[in-house]
Amino acid sequence: MIQSMTGFGKASLQLPTKKITVEVKSLNSKGLDLNVRMPSVYREMELGLRTLISTKLERGKIDFAIYVESTAEQTSTKVNVPVVKYYIAQLKEVNPDADETELMKMAVRMPDTLKTEREEIDEDDWDQIQVIIDEALQNILNFRKDEGESLEKEFNLRIGNIRQLMNDTLALDPERVQAIKDRLQTAISELQVNVDENRFEQELIYYLEKLDITEEKVRLGNHLDYFIETLNGSEANGRKLGFITQEMGREINTMGSKSNHAQMQKLVVMMKDELEKIKEQVLNVL
Repeated sequence: MIQSMTGFGKASLQLPTKKITVEVKSLNSKGLDLNVRMPSVYREMELGLRTLISTKLERGKIDFAIYVESTAEQTSTKVNVPVVKYYIAQLKEVNPDADETELMKMAVRMPDTLKTEREEIDEDDWDQIQVIIDEALQNILNFRKDEGESLEKEFNLRIGNIRQLMNDTLALDPERVQAIKDRLQTAISELQVNVDENRFEQELIYYLEKLDITEEKVRLGNHLDYFIETLNGSEANGRKLGFITQEMGREINTMGSKSNHAQMQKLVVMMKDELEKIKEQVLNVL
């Protein structure tokens, strides 16, 4: 079962004085590109979180965020009263007749007029937050699995189409070979020269062997089977699927260059189109 690298997970928790929301977003990437955002009070937990996320999600461009919304009537930010009074006194020295309300407005804009008491991590709160972190990660994993199922159906359809087009190509092979023979025979006849029939047959066989696509057909068939086998594997195999599609592309290109037949070349172009659709989606596979 394959998984997509694209996903989203969210979970929230209501504590007595605040609401905690955890969000995880993931897009495709060659490796693990992890961005973690959280309030400074939880920053000391970041290293452990990074280890947990990288273990669970493995690969992708991942944005992880913890949002805290205060629901308490009081906050940890308070007015630094002595500092504000000091600023007002200094401003009065500048202009003794100034209105005190205006001086207050000016004073609270000055540095250090607000003080924030540093919060310490509440172990009980953090234990509950860890529960919703696990929930959010499980939600994104479920999302990835659902996306993976859709991708798997798409891949099976495209691989089936390529296999059918390959078989259609092989069905045209006898007609193609006969057309090449006739073309060469006509060219020899137009030259109006005597040709050793045995030598002609030898050269014809040699020429047709160079244009034979049996090996490409066998290798392409093996690549298609291996793709499906890898698709059904249990491990993360996005990179391996990418390598297999490259090999499939080589065989299809070689079949196209050897075809010398208009209808066969048309079928090869259709195979390339199906393969490009697979390559686009393989980039999303974990």
